[in-house]
Amino acid sequence: MIAAFDDAALIQAMLDFEAALAAAQADEGLLPRTAVQAIAAACRVDRFDIPALVAAGRRSGTLAVPLVKELTRLVAQADAEGATVVHWGSTSQDVQDSAMVLVTRTALRLLDGELATLCAHLLALGEAHLATPVLARTLLQPAQVTGFGFKLAGWLAPLVRARARLRASAADALQLQLGGAVGTLAVMGERGPAVARRMAQALGLRTPSAAWHTQRDEWVRLGLDVALLTGSLGKIGADLALMAQGEVGELAEPSDGGRGGSSAMPHKRNPVSALITLAAATRTPQHAATLLAAMGQQHERGLGNWQAELAEWPTLFLSAHGALRALNEAFAGLKVDTDRMRVNIDALQGLVAAEALSIRLAGAIGRPAAHAAVEAMTRTAVAEQRHLRDVAHAAIAADPALAHLDPGELDAIFDPVAATASARRLASQRFEQLRADLAALDDKES
Repeated sequence: MIAAFDDAALIQAMLDFEAALAAAQADEGLLPRTAVQAIAAACRVDRFDIPALVAAGRRSGTLAVPLVKELTRLVAQADAEGATVVHWGSTSQDVQDSAMVLVTRTALRLLDGELATLCAHLLALGEAHLATPVLARTLLQPAQVTGFGFKLAGWLAPLVRARARLRASAADALQLQLGGAVGTLAVMGERGPAVARRMAQALGLRTPSAAWHTQRDEWVRLGLDVALLTGSLGKIGADLALMAQGEVGELAEPSDGGRGGSSAMPHKRNPVSALITLAAATRTPQHAATLLAAMGQQHERGLGNWQAELAEWPTLFLSAHGALRALNEAFAGLKVDTDRMRVNIDALQGLVAAEALSIRLAGAIGRPAAHAAVEAMTRTAVAEQRHLRDVAHAAIAADPALAHLDPGELDAIFDPVAATASARRLASQRFEQLRADLAALDDKES
C-alpha cells in the first residue's frame, strides 16, 4: 500500500495522464501526431528527479507545476514544437486528481484482495463452529450462551457489505478529472468532451459528466467507505483482544517466531493483530472527518482544503490495509480454545440460563410468578455457590404447581450446546447468504 501511493507511483500516474491527454487531443485533431510521440517517450518516471520535483512542488503549491515544466523540457529535447503543447488545455488539478484516482484504483485492488482473504477465513471458521457454545457478553458482562459461529457471522457480515459498498463507490469515484482552468474545457472548445471520453477510455476510468474540481461528494464517499471498513475491522480487533485476555483465554493469536512476545515478561502472548487493528481504527475517524471538513471548497478551486484532502487520503488506505493484513495474520493461525469457552460458561453455575428457565416456568405459573421464582433461585445459587440447575430442581420439587415439569426437560435448559440452537440456525442461514454474496462479488470481479 505504501508503494501504491509513493512519489514514484503518483508521478508515473501523472505522466500517464499527460500521455493520454496528448494522444486524445491528437485523435481529435488538436495536436500533431509527432508531438504525441515525443510526449509519450518523455512520460517515464525514471527520467525525472523525484526528490527535486517534490521539493519544487512545495514551493509551487502543487507537484503538477514542476512536473509539467520538467516534462516540457524533456519533450523539447526531441521535438521543439511538441514542447509547446505539453499539458495543453489542462490544469494542475486535472493531472493531480486524475493521478490520485489511478493510484487509488491500485489501492482498492489491494484492499479487496485482503478483504476477500479475511472473509474466507471468517466464513470457514464460522461454519466449523456453528454448534460451539460461547458466552455472549453485554456491557462487558456475561449475558447468555450463544454460538461462536453466530459471533463470527456478526464479524463477517459488515465485511461483505464493505466489499460491495467499495465496489459501488469506486464505480462512481474512479473517474477522469479534466476541466481546464475553471472546469469549462474552454481551450479545447467543442472538442473538449470528446477528448475527455478518449482519455477516460485509455486510462480505464469513468468519463465524468463534468469536471468535479470542487464537487467532491463521490470521491469523499469512497474515502468514507474505506473508513467504515476500518471501523468494522476495529470491532473485530476489540472482540479478539477481549477474548484473548489471559483471564478469558477463549482465543489466541499465533505466536510463532516470538510474535506477540514481551521484552520484560516472557510469559506474555500479546494480541498484536488486535493491537494494530485497534490503532488503525482509532486513528481513522480523524482522517475521515478531514475529508468531510474539506468539502466546502471555494468557488472553482479550493485553497488549502483540497490540499488537506490529498494529504489525508493515502493514510485512510494505509490504515485499512494494515488492519486487514494484521487480522489475516491472526486468523490464518488463530487458536480457538473450545474447552476454555465451556469452562467460562460452567463457571457461572447456570446463571446464564436464567431467562430460559423463567420462560419455561412461565408456561406453568405465569410470567410474573416465574420471574419472581427464578430471581429467588438465582439469589440462592449465588449465596450458596450452587448450580442454578440444582437449585431449580429443589424448588420445583417443593412446589406442587411445578411438580409436573419433566426433570430431563429442565436439564436441557442448562445444556450449553442445546442453548446454541437458535444461534446455530440463524448463523447457518446467514452464512449461506454471505457465501452467495461473496460468490457474486467474485463473479463480477472475474
